Amino acid sequence: MNKAHLCIKIGELVREKRLEGISEIRDESDKSGMRMVVELKRGEVPEVVLNNLYKHTQMQDTFGMNMVAILDGQPRLLNLKQILEAFLRHRREVITRRTQFELKKARDRGHILEGLAVALANVDEIIALIKSSATPPEAKAALLSKAWRSGVVEQMLAKVAGEQVGAEAFRPLSLAPEFGLHDEGYFLTEVQAQAILDLRLQRLTGLEQDKIVGEYGEVMVRIADLLDILDTPERVTEIIATELGEIKAAFGDKRRSEIIAHGSDISLEDLITPQDMVVTLSNTGYMKAQPLDEYRTQKRGGRGKQAAGTKEEDFIEKLFIANTHDFILCFTNRGRMFWLKVYEVPQGGRGARGKPIINLLAMAQDEKVNAILPVKEFDENHFVFMATSLGTVKKTPLSAFSRPRTAGLIAVDLDENDYLVGVAITNGHNDVMLFSDEGKANRFLEAEVRAMGRGARGVRGIRLSEDGRVIALLVADNDEQSVMTATENGFGKRTPVGEYTRHRRGGQGLIAISTSARNGKVVAATLVDETDEVMLITTGGVLIRTRISEIRSLGRSTQGVTLINLDAGEKLSGLQRVLDSDEEPVAEPESGEA
Repeated sequence: MNKAHLCIKIGELVREKRLEGISEIRDESDKSGMRMVVELKRGEVPEVVLNNLYKHTQMQDTFGMNMVAILDGQPRLLNLKQILEAFLRHRREVITRRTQFELKKARDRGHILEGLAVALANVDEIIALIKSSATPPEAKAALLSKAWRSGVVEQMLAKVAGEQVGAEAFRPLSLAPEFGLHDEGYFLTEVQAQAILDLRLQRLTGLEQDKIVGEYGEVMVRIADLLDILDTPERVTEIIATELGEIKAAFGDKRRSEIIAHGSDISLEDLITPQDMVVTLSNTGYMKAQPLDEYRTQKRGGRGKQAAGTKEEDFIEKLFIANTHDFILCFTNRGRMFWLKVYEVPQGGRGARGKPIINLLAMAQDEKVNAILPVKEFDENHFVFMATSLGTVKKTPLSAFSRPRTAGLIAVDLDENDYLVGVAITNGHNDVMLFSDEGKANRFLEAEVRAMGRGARGVRGIRLSEDGRVIALLVADNDEQSVMTATENGFGKRTPVGEYTRHRRGGQGLIAISTSARNGKVVAATLVDETDEVMLITTGGVLIRTRISEIRSLGRSTQGVTLINLDAGEKLSGLQRVLDSDEEPVAEPESGEA
């Protein structure tokens, strides 16, 4: 690619806001090499910006490579094994034809040397014959007209014929049978006779004669070797390996391209910056995500910030915090489960309603998402613990939900008038706490519930009155935590987990908070620490974020304190703990809007 064009392309993408987070592009290339610098804005994630550069520019490119080759005169698409086999067959054919060509040349040269050796064996007679001939053609005809003593030729042919191959193997293929060595002597061919006539007198010295005989012996050894190559496939294989090694030694250098076993394209997830998001789901099924840092810390009792725009008959029902790369397991009122990635949830401003979740999931018309669980990864050592409104609980290995399906899958088998209210990740040794809207709570060991398959119905977790319903499922890690409970009229409290003594699974439990006329029914319960913050959400779409340390710790049977000031007809609908907040508190007037 062209470096200047790349710089221009990146600049255009930045101006069009298709690439975010880039503050400057500099070309620092000089005589020492090529260098282009991309400066990032403060707080940007380099990996995400780099992936976007790969995605939208030629810094990374994709092209098709078809392994098409002409095989047996026809174009064919070959895989790696087939193309290697075809290459080896081609190399065998090349070496075989090259050997045959060299064999022909060696036989032709040997044929000439045989004639010269015969002439040396009859040198006096041949010189006299040439001198007595009137013309060269007469001399050639005289040479061809008689049989000559073969001398060393007969001895050498007899030697190689006895040790390696037959004497016929050393004759040119086109040589007629009447020529060559016979019982009555050696009959010269026209080519040999011409070579004798062209022989210079200096070649008749003793040293030159030895050279001719020596070369003839070398040619015969060469012919025998070439014949062995043609008759032995293993030698052809050795030659292929040797020649490839020579090519590697002469031209091989360090590989400049990387070959990996499994290539992967940049996915949409690689282009998403990891960040914490607040995901909300309204009662009528509208879902959206907002960055967590859009919310500021307030004092207890503040008016709060609008989290989502809602219609008059709608209200925010679910709220949780997750990273953009996390999974969202969506459990419906019919006991089915669907998968989403947090980055797939549409983002919107504070006043936006979001999009209907039914457009994101393949749910039935009468199906509604009423339990959501953020998950980073699936493993064999954790479980999905579920609780229904009628007090049924169930534990299923987390790995059973690791294979996403567009159509969803069955998470729990429910009765006709039952629905799912709580889902949690457990390790098999946690304490489970079920809270009812009547202000009761039952704490028992998770081990009392055996692991079941996805289609099982579960077992009883808490015994309810006829009109009672379970509103929350909590998994306690230790007794140092507190349980934050909230009622529909905006009151709540925090109570140490240690005050909730363990009972057997299936019991009625004990009092968690008083459900007086002032408080109303319990709407939410969650586990908190002293340093935590919580978000409260109302049916009017108002959200407030406050510190747990500002909420008094009270006993189980007390009524609690004011958590949020509600307008007439407004109810508290949800409560969610905020983790690891590093924001500084912002003081606001008691009646002011934050």
